[in-house]
Amino acid sequence: MSLMPAQVLERSTPSAWLKGRLQEGADADVVIFDPQTVTDRATYQHPMEPSVGVEYLMVGGAMLVDKGKLMEGVFPGKAILGR
Repeated sequence: MSLMPAQVLERSTPSAWLKGRLQEGADADVVIFDPQTVTDRATYQHPMEPSVGVEYLMVGGAMLVDKGKLMEGVFPGKAILGR
């Protein structure tokens, strides 16, 4: 799910070469979800509503969602910058 979008980004930004891959040295995010219950609850009126059905989410090696609970005060993501 993440390799193909990363490959599209590779055309415009070199930092995307480290995205979307589970390999040593890569900058991969990992999500484990229940396909039967995962859904987005965000709306235009409430854009920060978290999704449901996501059991675990790791970004840059830091756990953001653990056993379905969002961790407070964890902000490990990095921006993807163009040339």
